[in-house]
Amino acid sequence: MKRLLLSSALLSLLAGCASTDTIDPHGYDQTGVASYYGAKHHGKRTASGEAFNQHSLTAAHRQLPFGTRVKVTNLKNDESVVVRINDRGPHTRGRLIDLSREAADEIGMLRSGTARVRVQALD
Repeated sequence: MKRLLLSSALLSLLAGCASTDTIDPHGYDQTGVASYYGAKHHGKRTASGEAFNQHSLTAAHRQLPFGTRVKVTNLKNDESVVVRINDRGPHTRGRLIDLSREAADEIGMLRSGTARVRVQALD
């Protein structure tokens, strides 16, 4: 009985830590660090179920609903791109969004690999 109670408590704790609750995108406007993913993940399934295409304008975000379109602006060069959220991530602490390789190229962050960005949900 004690083992069952302990197992239940542990599962509840883990479920709370792994929460992927979506948020309301209306008015979403955040600044943070973006990274990108490309060839290694090309063709693999995203969390939304579609195949990842490094040549499309898509991105991974922890909480924005799938299908949300966001404008991502590189704060260093003021270049921006509109992407559609189709995956969950980033899985690296301190990152706000993971862009497809194509989206990263459009805002000039391929060489650096990361960039400080502003992410704004579009209505």
